[in-house]
Amino acid sequence: MIHSSTINPRIIDLIRRGISLQRKNATTESSELDAVTRVRTPRKENKEVLAIVENMLGANHVRLRCMDGVVRMGRIPGSMKKKTWIREGDIVIAVPWDFQNEKAEVIWKYTRPQVNWLERKGYLKG
Repeated sequence: MIHSSTINPRIIDLIRRGISLQRKNATTESSELDAVTRVRTPRKENKEVLAIVENMLGANHVRLRCMDGVVRMGRIPGSMKKKTWIREGDIVIAVPWDFQNEKAEVIWKYTRPQVNWLERKGYLKG
């Protein structure tokens, strides 16, 4: 028997009706991680490549290890720098410069569920 003097009457009513008192977010977080609806993949016609951020160099520059085997210095544009935080170990899409192949522009950052999807589908090798 539940003593009504120690528990909120609203909670007692919910328990009598058999309604769970668990938080809704606790169950939806795990299902949201598994459900990735769309993942942007690199477009070969735009010369986009996947890259891993190795080092933060400062002044909006990062060292990138691209999937084509080249280590490039990447530049984070101002519009992206203000919206997204890029850290070491993040997976990004980079576009190599036409006139200087050892430099690239960072145009997209993947979230953790998107990276898991890329690994499952074989986009990230190694």
